[in-house]
Amino acid sequence: MVELKAALHTPCWTELSVPDPAAAQRFYGEVFGWRGDTDPRPEAGGYTMFKIGQSPVAAVMPLFNETQPVAWSVCLGVADAENITTEAVAHGGKVLMPPTEVFDLGTYGVLSDPGGAAFSIWQAKSFTGAEILGDPNSLGWIELSTRDVPQALEFYPAIFGWATHLSDFYTEWSLDGAHFGGLIDLNTLPVPVADAAPHWKPYFNVADVDVVASKAAAAAGGVLMPPENVPGDTLRISVLRDPQGAVFGIFGPVKESRV
Repeated sequence: MVELKAALHTPCWTELSVPDPAAAQRFYGEVFGWRGDTDPRPEAGGYTMFKIGQSPVAAVMPLFNETQPVAWSVCLGVADAENITTEAVAHGGKVLMPPTEVFDLGTYGVLSDPGGAAFSIWQAKSFTGAEILGDPNSLGWIELSTRDVPQALEFYPAIFGWATHLSDFYTEWSLDGAHFGGLIDLNTLPVPVADAAPHWKPYFNVADVDVVASKAAAAAGGVLMPPENVPGDTLRISVLRDPQGAVFGIFGPVKESRV
């Protein structure tokens, strides 16, 4: 893993959709120290930005309907949302929400890859996305879980120009030399994890993985993967679930006592 930096065709934002945004604000406030800043405009639908100080780092919003999953989503910055949407469809993707202008902030769309994993795209105007990336308590990595690895390895490089890096442990994505994400083959995982629908998951950088995992558990969250060291790296990771069921990851440096 390498700390995330802002660039087109890489992650610029992440959003949480839950039944109870107020409860989410309390949980993530305890875990990451975020504070919520809700857009007062009725047409914003209760959209709330999570902030560190005055800097937006993520967002939470209520579910649009009963069929929408409780989940974190990842958003990729693009220069032309319409063109990316056309390219995605041409390579087997689907349009879940066509590019739509959001006030004077930018243009937002939701797509899915051929394997069924959804992701968002953002063409910025006055809002460029997260103002903090890769620092503690902010978005630092994204990970695709899929059942069709060959198809994913064709789709994303064709649409976004990503390079892929294969190893015995993990597949990583990069653009212009900067690594920002990875890929997991659901077919290789044990149940019940293997039964999950294809999806993208954000990972947040933290100063101490064990401390944050403990905070999540104390705040009624779940620890799906206890903290462990990444093979061949100096990082420690964990996968957590908030009290409403949204799954996310955390990573941080290995402490000397945990080597």
